[in-house]
Amino acid sequence: MLIPVLLAGGTGTRLWPASRQSRPKQFLPLAGGETSLLSATLERLRTLDDLGDALAIGSEAHRFVIAEQMHAAGHDGRIILEPAPRNTAAAVAAAAFEARARHGEDVELLVLPTDHAVADQAAFVATIERARAATGAGRLALFGVAPDRPETGYGYIRAGARVSEGVRVVDAFVEKPDVATAERFLAAGDHYWNSGMFMFRASDYLELLSEHARDIFDGVAAAYEKATTDIDFLRLDKASFEAVRADSIDYAVMEKTDRAVMAELDAAWSDLGSWTTVARAVGLDARGNSATGDVWLEDSDDCVVRSEGRLVAALGTRDQIIIETADAVLVADRSREQDIKALVAKLAAAGRSEATAHRKSYRPWGSYQQIAAGPRFQVKHIRVTPGGRLSLQSHHHRAEHWIVVRGTAKVTCDEREMLLTENQSTYIPLGAVHRLENPGKVELDLIEVQSGSYLGEDDIVRYDDVYGRPELEEHDTGAAPGTGA
Repeated sequence: MLIPVLLAGGTGTRLWPASRQSRPKQFLPLAGGETSLLSATLERLRTLDDLGDALAIGSEAHRFVIAEQMHAAGHDGRIILEPAPRNTAAAVAAAAFEARARHGEDVELLVLPTDHAVADQAAFVATIERARAATGAGRLALFGVAPDRPETGYGYIRAGARVSEGVRVVDAFVEKPDVATAERFLAAGDHYWNSGMFMFRASDYLELLSEHARDIFDGVAAAYEKATTDIDFLRLDKASFEAVRADSIDYAVMEKTDRAVMAELDAAWSDLGSWTTVARAVGLDARGNSATGDVWLEDSDDCVVRSEGRLVAALGTRDQIIIETADAVLVADRSREQDIKALVAKLAAAGRSEATAHRKSYRPWGSYQQIAAGPRFQVKHIRVTPGGRLSLQSHHHRAEHWIVVRGTAKVTCDEREMLLTENQSTYIPLGAVHRLENPGKVELDLIEVQSGSYLGEDDIVRYDDVYGRPELEEHDTGAAPGTGA
């Protein structure tokens, strides 16, 4: 059996302001269309043979969006929650322990980052099938991509002797090169980009991790043995996992074993780690521009322009990155795009919430977005999916008005229950114990007007919650004031 392991952590700050800590790039439709990168990763698996339920690995803060997107794609596998980021060696070890416990020693893992684009599905599947012949014999395979340009943003693999069709021995791993070195690699023809995708048997990976990085093996083993479960989530033990050394699969295992092989991947692959790589995946016009959304370009060349809402018009621009979102706009010279991450860090240090949090926030029941705010008031658009149910809660410092604009709302307010339809409204007094639900078949949209002396997320007391959340979740406190429901 082949188990996909989806690496769904990371924050993708080089793709700010679209990608932020509250909703990183892997959950966004960055490669064109409306499909998120995580959903597209799952879609690529549909034609594989002998496929088991996927395992996803991500953070506590993103657990519900991972679950939602997996379910929408028809995958209902386990979601492993990391208490802290510890890089791929530890994350994949946790998945290997879980897969082996469920499916036995011979289960194979297909490790996939969820921020990649692959244009040629048939070639992708063919590479996986060629790699399986090697992993079935105890080898550990990684996918290498033949470079078509002197790329300095990727690590490289120097390939050696051919093992079988499309599979070669790994001679060496090479760090991200400078331009001259990358040009030499391109000319030599024996260096490949390291895609970060792997395939191996769970037992083989754990054996080699134990041999070459025993401390990581022991730490993850302890975190897995003490893990707890709720719904579809496997929560690794916090103390044990936080004590694990952070390291990559490459450093911890692959560079230290003679069992590593490289499967040649020729599938129009892109690692969407920068706006330039996103532009290549989306496509360029005759003047080298990439435009997404409501964009008007006039006499412009080699620009990356993206609009998420408003019209963005560019006149006479060259080599610019222009990204528009609801609450932040980035304008950067393309030669400086590697500095976007440092810019975001400076914004965060200055206390700008836009650095890490979107104005629109997602919850297991739907989403909410701030429309307006001022002294002692705030207005929000709340969307509840069919069957969605907010927690039973109260507030100490604010009252709320709810106006239904689409769908049907079931409202609990102290001892009363009522159904509200379009253009009807209700008032939730300060201190009232209340709940909002969507009993209908279509999405529920309502406008919430909050008023009071304090509108922070920590003014919430939960009495009952079907999603198993505590009274206040840590990631709620960093969001804009409003609905923590």
